[in-house]
Amino acid sequence: MALNKYTWATEDIYKTDEAWNESYAKLEKSLDFSEFVGKLGSAQKFYDFCKKEESFTRELGKLSVYAMMKHDENTKISRYDSMNAKIDTLCSQYAGATAFVRPELTALSEEVLSSYISNPLLKDYDYQLKTILKEKKHVLSLPEEKLLAEGGEVFSSFHDIFGKIDNADLPLGVVEHKGEKIQLTHGTYSVLLQSPDRNLRKKAFKEYYKAYISLINVISSTYYGNVKKNVYISKARKYGSVLERALSGEDVPEIVYQNLLKSVNKALPTLHKYVSAKKKLLGVNKMHMYDMYVPVVEGVDLKLEYDDAYELVIEGLAPLGKDYCDLLRKAKDECWIDVYEGEGKRSGAYSVAVYDTHPYVLLNYQKTTHDVFTIAHEMGHSLHSYFSNANQPYAKADYTIFVAEVASTVNEVLLVRHLLNKATDKKLRKYLLSYMLEMIRTTLFRQTQFSEFETIAHGLVEKGEPLNKDNLSEEYLKLNKKYYGRSVISDEEIKYEWSRIPHFYRAFYVYKYSTGIISALAIADRILSEGQVAVDDYFKFLSSGAKDSPVELLKLAGVDLTSKKPFEQAFKMFKTVLDEFINA
Repeated sequence: MALNKYTWATEDIYKTDEAWNESYAKLEKSLDFSEFVGKLGSAQKFYDFCKKEESFTRELGKLSVYAMMKHDENTKISRYDSMNAKIDTLCSQYAGATAFVRPELTALSEEVLSSYISNPLLKDYDYQLKTILKEKKHVLSLPEEKLLAEGGEVFSSFHDIFGKIDNADLPLGVVEHKGEKIQLTHGTYSVLLQSPDRNLRKKAFKEYYKAYISLINVISSTYYGNVKKNVYISKARKYGSVLERALSGEDVPEIVYQNLLKSVNKALPTLHKYVSAKKKLLGVNKMHMYDMYVPVVEGVDLKLEYDDAYELVIEGLAPLGKDYCDLLRKAKDECWIDVYEGEGKRSGAYSVAVYDTHPYVLLNYQKTTHDVFTIAHEMGHSLHSYFSNANQPYAKADYTIFVAEVASTVNEVLLVRHLLNKATDKKLRKYLLSYMLEMIRTTLFRQTQFSEFETIAHGLVEKGEPLNKDNLSEEYLKLNKKYYGRSVISDEEIKYEWSRIPHFYRAFYVYKYSTGIISALAIADRILSEGQVAVDDYFKFLSSGAKDSPVELLKLAGVDLTSKKPFEQAFKMFKTVLDEFINA
């Protein structure tokens, strides 16, 4: 148990740093997998390899999570930087040491692989083997696979370079306001964009983008290099496109991506109607992009102490049943959560899972509505991991990124619906409706806009056309105008927004936020309308880990993303909430 009930109990993973060092040294000595090279044509040998690999990666996961968490408690402590660097090195060595596995397995005949899939000895690995069989034609020879594995640090360099630009070298300036000088950071920029002082928002917006524009040539070159790398690897693996490779990697059919883009584009008139309504409520003759994030309902906030906020979250998630709420209390009582800001503590919030212990959550709680919803969101991640780990073998427990935001967003939707149901104050109700609309705008529409940009950028390079600051920025500006319509001015600066999005260095990642919220809206609606039957189905999904493709697993909860139904439901809900918001 942690010494302070508001700090997480890292000792549940390792009692001390010395215990971590001992485990690391022991694991480092077990890195040799050479006994299995050339032997995976035997089902028994493959099973033996899987067991050794599982033992290795389970301990590696514990080492990695502990080092990350201790670093994030206080980023000023240098020994945790060293521990994380050692983990990075060990991960690269592990990738190289096991690079023989996929080429060996895919060199086996379909008949042999099929026999492995049906072999009771290998039941924990049947889905993994199914994906290998499906990807057989995309796996290279052993020397080629080893080269790609060892090139991992090189291939990730574009992401690392952008990270250095964005976090260390970006010349963020100072905003002068009413005699005060405010140093811009990524954090203060987000806060200033929500300021009721329009002049302050404008100054912050222009000063912030000024920094990116000053480095636009190097950022453009870095992103172009990243896209070329994506195209190179996709071609090397014989995929038709980067998108095909990205979707195939998570076993997601392309129809899901097509459904998303088509349905969002069809729903853009409703988004334009929302932007127009926001402009009217703000009372401005001309609305600019720096007006998009300011709350239209002021003076309403859930200023709750952490303990009260946590109880409110439990109350809002009551439709998920007693067992779920009891686990929420267990997480709080047994110190799964690091709650408050501290010296050197990493900003933001996240959930991280450890198969052999319980999940953990990092918060930096403040008495705001946003932070109340952050509790619900991160605990959604954690309990998804908890149920998957409890019900699946290690090989099938780690659910994919594609479904990672579903449970967290279900919690947010249930909480806001609960608050709306109990709200009697008109101002509070309008605020909550606005909160829900903004959640859908920023998570569904905005992330799909980003996805469209990625599609365009990769498509240009795949056709042999170069990327530069001009065509990237012009394409982004076109998209911004398409998404937000005529009620808002697409300021000159906004065409450079693409240059500040770190997720673009993980190709076709952001669309999963959009499919995640679409799935969550459908699941939450079904839980509230159908009750226990829907809850039981949802728990089947939460407990399924990665035992099948993520699209098939969502069907357990009643969501079929290969059909148009969940997309149509989401935009119908958006329109319903918007109509009430306008008339409230």
